[in-house]
Amino acid sequence: VQLQASGGGLVQAGGSLRLSCAASGRSFRNYAIGWFRQVPGKERELVTFIRWKTGYTIYSDFYKGQFRISADRAKNLVYLQITNVQPEDAAIYICAADQNGLGGQSPTAYESWGQETLVTVSS
Repeated sequence: VQLQASGGGLVQAGGSLRLSCAASGRSFRNYAIGWFRQVPGKERELVTFIRWKTGYTIYSDFYKGQFRISADRAKNLVYLQITNVQPEDAAIYICAADQNGLGGQSPTAYESWGQETLVTVSS
């Protein structure tokens, strides 16, 4: 499945942002969709993922509370809502899909990756 992430941009510290992940030409049915982020010099790390079929979600412990993942089944979109954005949240964000529907903490659990969307934060 081809993925397209969007919604990044410049946000003021304390503000909110919603990122979107869309699938091109295919439903997310039976997939697990994850959101990762990466900053220069560091490895890509999971923020959260959702299992489309059940709605089951997992958040990395470090990111609990500030991020929320959700699925819009009518539009075939997965959102990542970021609230109270802080300068340390500045990163590239990427969505990924696992066709086995399980997802996971490791990037290796995902076969398909979307384009990056950049979030920058002004203080």
